[in-house]
Amino acid sequence: MIKPIVAIACGIAFAVGLGGCGERPQVIEYKQGKYQGKPDTTPYDSTQFSGNKAEWERAIKTRNQNQNEYKRTS
Repeated sequence: MIKPIVAIACGIAFAVGLGGCGERPQVIEYKQGKYQGKPDTTPYDSTQFSGNKAEWERAIKTRNQNQNEYKRTS
């Protein structure tokens, strides 16, 4: 009575183990001349800066100056 149950359990474990060993081909199909990734936007095209590059550059310079240890200690 126990031997058929053990045999079935071993068979199931073996089948599950073999199922984990499968590997699908990982080939990407490229389309010539077409960019298939996420479209990039400029960093200043956010809602905060509304496409204003000068304001974005000013904010970056201000942020960098606030992180400047020499300026903060004097």
